[in-house]
Amino acid sequence: NVKSLLIAKNRAYGNSFQEPINIFCKLSAEDQINVRIDDKLNRIKKGQDKEAVPEDTELDLIGYLILKRVLRHEVTG
Repeated sequence: NVKSLLIAKNRAYGNSFQEPINIFCKLSAEDQINVRIDDKLNRIKKGQDKEAVPEDTELDLIGYLILKRVLRHEVTG
């Protein structure tokens, strides 16, 4: 499920996790993923309202952690 989610999002958003557009935010790709991870952890910590937030926050968090590893692997080879 996570693999399918990541592939679909990457296609839909044009590989933005590896190549962020950096219009407003000048952070590196990895730092931008860290911000998203923080957002997901904050949502979990505060207790999400499943009706108000239909997305699967835990699945998104897993996805961002995988993307972070992909970025690190590209840097270190």
